[in-house]
Amino acid sequence: MTTSKFTIILAAGKGTRMKSKLYKVLHKVCGKSMVDHVLTQVEAMHPDEIVTVVGHGAEAVESELGDRSKFVVQEQQLGTGHAVLQAEPLLGDKEGMTLVTIGDAPLLTAETFDKLFAYHRDKGATVTILTAQAPDPTGYGRIVRGDLGTVQKIVEQKDASSEEAKIDEINTGVYCFDNKALFSALHEVNNDNAQGEYYLTDVIEILKARGDVIAAYKMKDFDESQGVNDRLALASATKVMQKRINEQHMRDGVTIIDPSNTYIDVDVKIGNDTIIEPGVILKGKTVIGSDCVIGAQTRIENSTIEDGVHTLSSTIEDSIMRAGSNIGPNSHLRPQSDIGEGVHIGNFVEVKKATLGAGTKVGHLTYVGDATLGKNINVGCGVVFVNYDGVKKWHANVGDNAFIGSNSNIIAPVDIADHSFVAAGSTITKDVPFHAMGIARERQTNKEDFWDRLPLSKSDDWK
Repeated sequence: MTTSKFTIILAAGKGTRMKSKLYKVLHKVCGKSMVDHVLTQVEAMHPDEIVTVVGHGAEAVESELGDRSKFVVQEQQLGTGHAVLQAEPLLGDKEGMTLVTIGDAPLLTAETFDKLFAYHRDKGATVTILTAQAPDPTGYGRIVRGDLGTVQKIVEQKDASSEEAKIDEINTGVYCFDNKALFSALHEVNNDNAQGEYYLTDVIEILKARGDVIAAYKMKDFDESQGVNDRLALASATKVMQKRINEQHMRDGVTIIDPSNTYIDVDVKIGNDTIIEPGVILKGKTVIGSDCVIGAQTRIENSTIEDGVHTLSSTIEDSIMRAGSNIGPNSHLRPQSDIGEGVHIGNFVEVKKATLGAGTKVGHLTYVGDATLGKNINVGCGVVFVNYDGVKKWHANVGDNAFIGSNSNIIAPVDIADHSFVAAGSTITKDVPFHAMGIARERQTNKEDFWDRLPLSKSDDWK
């Protein structure tokens, strides 16, 4: 018999220990907010309904997750039990199993959630606690089991006896409940404690007193259970996620020379037989093809890198490099750059909102902005596409097989036709027609006997 599955994500806390203007669950781990990581893994289980409990920063969290979840608001922060109770209008009368998880535990996986559901169902439990074996259990609630492995109770650190404090099986704060039993028991929870809050863990004692089955599923990897409450924990979770991401790419046929010094966001895609050198940062929705070499110290964000591309020590943002092209070292593709097949971008070149046709070469010390360049063009050293008049950006066009001599200024708007030539050192302000050469510079004048008029002529170093 198929049993309905529901999920409640707790994401209402502000997270004061983060000391941040940004709400805790919106802090990012490898390119994605913590609560988005959680929701992504929940979605992979295909539950019948997902409800996210928001409070502090409700609008920001809802904007982050969009229509992937339903939302309820916890107006006052009165504890985890009170938070879950806010979902009762949406879930309270439904038959099935409900996963309750937390929005600041970005390392939990769909596989673990699925195993928790399966264990809960197999044990016929009313509640199953997700536990882990902690290297250092200090600060965690301990799972006290009976002789047959059943759960007797959860003991918080401050309430644990000396024997209980030695227990290393800890409560992760994630649970699977019988849905109706959960909401029924929540109405019996009181706030008779030092904090005056309604704790979700009290539901377990209530269900146990009813004679219900209380189970605990111990997951294999403690790292998954890491919650994030401060910047130290955020860095720790990021390190674990980076390792997980890099290992998966390597399993998929990517060579990562130094995984500990390679930073890849969770949504990046990389083809097989690509080599990633040390110091590389790949961010956002970047897609990299096969047989590429992403050279040392390259940073790529939200860009497409097709097959066989080589990069070195360069920055690429919101752009595309087509098959067989190359860039670097020390060049920069700013947004809306389209680099054609076999294009060479050399040293210290900046390209912005420009298209470069197949086979074009821009070797060094050049700026190409707001321009369309055709195929097989040679752009010499020190060329500047002058696109801004102080008010408006203007566009320049260069045709196929043109030659742009070194140290030229191409002042837009201007069209340079196919098979035309711009003489080195020219400032081009007018169109250059087909097969013509544009030259715009003063003729050279030599001033005879000028040396003696220079201050250098008086220096012993120059005599």
